[in-house]
Amino acid sequence: MTTAIAHWTLAEYHRMIETGLLVSRRVELLKGLIVEMSPEGSAHAEKSTDTMELLIAAAQGRYRVRAAKPITIQESNSEPEPDLALVKPQSYLRSHPSPADVYLVIEFANSSLAKDTEEKRLVYAIAEINDYWVVDLISRQLIIYRHPNNGDYTSEQRLTSGSVSLLAFPDVSLPVTRLLA
Repeated sequence: MTTAIAHWTLAEYHRMIETGLLVSRRVELLKGLIVEMSPEGSAHAEKSTDTMELLIAAAQGRYRVRAAKPITIQESNSEPEPDLALVKPQSYLRSHPSPADVYLVIEFANSSLAKDTEEKRLVYAIAEINDYWVVDLISRQLIIYRHPNNGDYTSEQRLTSGSVSLLAFPDVSLPVTRLLA
């Protein structure tokens, strides 16, 4: 006997949200599947807030920082809710940002490392989001994925010290140890 898995479209997922079906659930849509999101521990909350504050201070109106807000990715029938996303400075009242609006996505991983470095990595690569960072809070390293091509990233770098600059804004540099501390 094989198990059939129901895949949902973005439109169906949005209807579920509008009707309140998912109101008490922490979920996101990845490749047509509704996936539970891990609870946010104190280290995760503190590091994402600290990083958000650093990025907001450096924005100078060039981008907006969105925390735990959806990105609509038509190419893979996905709507992930990354911990942080730097997006074009415009209104998203009528729709969530699309990949063309995204400069950088950051995920903070405690219990979600496999999902962030496997499934989400591929979803973001298919969407051609050029700069994707995973802050591994367990191994205390920053994993940087860049330059998507043919559904995956061509560059992966792991840092435990030094600083890292945003691809879209090279003048914005963050100390790696501050992301990991």
